[in-house]
Amino acid sequence: MPPGIVYLVGAGPGDPGLITRRGAELLARADVVAYDRLVHPDLLKLASGAELIDVGKRPGQSAAGQARINDVLIEHARAGKVVVRLKGGDPFVFGRGGEEAELLADAGVAFEIVPGVTSAIAGPAVAGIPLTHRDHASWTAIATGHEDPTKEVSALDWEALARAPTAVFLMGMERLAEIAMSLQSAGKRADVPAAVISHATWPQQRVVRATLEKIAAAVKEAGITPPAVLVVGDVVSLSERLDRSTSRPLAGKRVFVTRTRTQAGRLSALLREVGAEALEFPAIRIVPPASFAELDRAIAELHRFGWIAFTSTNAVEAVWSRILAAGRDARAFADVRVASVGSATADALRACGIVADLVPPTFTSEALAEAFGRPRAHMSGRATSILVPHAEAAPEDFVRALTDQGWQCREVVAYRTETDTDSVEAGRDAIDRGIDAVVFTSGSTVRSFVELWGKPPGVVCVMGPRTAAVATELGVQVDAVAATQTLEGLVAALVMAV
Repeated sequence: MPPGIVYLVGAGPGDPGLITRRGAELLARADVVAYDRLVHPDLLKLASGAELIDVGKRPGQSAAGQARINDVLIEHARAGKVVVRLKGGDPFVFGRGGEEAELLADAGVAFEIVPGVTSAIAGPAVAGIPLTHRDHASWTAIATGHEDPTKEVSALDWEALARAPTAVFLMGMERLAEIAMSLQSAGKRADVPAAVISHATWPQQRVVRATLEKIAAAVKEAGITPPAVLVVGDVVSLSERLDRSTSRPLAGKRVFVTRTRTQAGRLSALLREVGAEALEFPAIRIVPPASFAELDRAIAELHRFGWIAFTSTNAVEAVWSRILAAGRDARAFADVRVASVGSATADALRACGIVADLVPPTFTSEALAEAFGRPRAHMSGRATSILVPHAEAAPEDFVRALTDQGWQCREVVAYRTETDTDSVEAGRDAIDRGIDAVVFTSGSTVRSFVELWGKPPGVVCVMGPRTAAVATELGVQVDAVAATQTLEGLVAALVMAV
């Protein structure tokens, strides 16, 4: 049996983009991932082939929880597996990573430490608070706030913490008032600036600023919840001027994403770029047609067509998968010209080594049909024939428009869409907790959403006029329609509407 290994990987403060390249690489290789409660779900998607084990400890179960973690790491490593112990922040900054490393060393299990970005640094940074600054602070102290600072014997040196130009406390929300009082009792002035950053780097990040003597009351009034970081020092005075986290247009907004599981990632990333919390609950899934026979036959006869027209990335992926299944490659398109409905579909073709010959300036099927125009007078036979792979029960207007213009179209079902019921309960829970907006990229996502969850709450933003028409038909009020039928256009429309 090959020897196993455990990687103690820092997941960073929350934002999945802040994991290290090494950490992401190891997740992709892992056989087992034992992850903490505060690890972002998107990081787990990197471990597509791994067994995922939630070892996040809950209040009151520290000892028992840690014992279970220890057993999981040793058991799987001894079974010859690559184990990633995914820990929030940095594994060696109040993450018990040192204890776990000692345990592995004593057990004779190979391990490696992969540092992460600790929230002690990232939290203040995203709130515009530099821990050191030439004019304000030349050193920083980092401490845990998890102990009770009012107990008779404290493990913390409060005099040293009070002297520190900048003091950072992790896990101190439950003892915030006691921490503030202990610092003041040790000599820290009551009016020194302080800030609490909750859910740092997450879309729901919030920052509360006050003086040290008033910070606990301000946090209570604001309803701030853990996880949170407390920062005390004159550097906090820079926060309001340097904090850019709240300047993003969708900061803190909860957006329901209905795309398929495989396609939601890029839209979610764009939403996070503008500050939103992207909640992925797929309303549809893409599945193969009842039979590949017709599609395979059409692909084998590509040389008989003058054009093949793709009206979605799903059609590209379906056709390409069958080309590969037949042992062929991009040379299958050598004798046919290729049309794409828009830039995203053209990008999908380019990833297969195919450059579209025709892309309309406006990314709709109506614009694509218009771009084809009428066949020239001298054209006939193969030159006027177009293969159109599409979804089962796809709208007929595109093919009808081409036919009316004089083209000979052959339609073939390349894939089907069906309602994805896997996230019904989770989606309902998210809706019950409050949704600011729902985004739809196709008519099928609207239909499935209504079937699963009823009328969408909040602002409704759709990809284009065809999707808007389906929504209207179902009695769904559309608040915004993307001016350009791209994911970027969809997000831009949402920004304008919210």
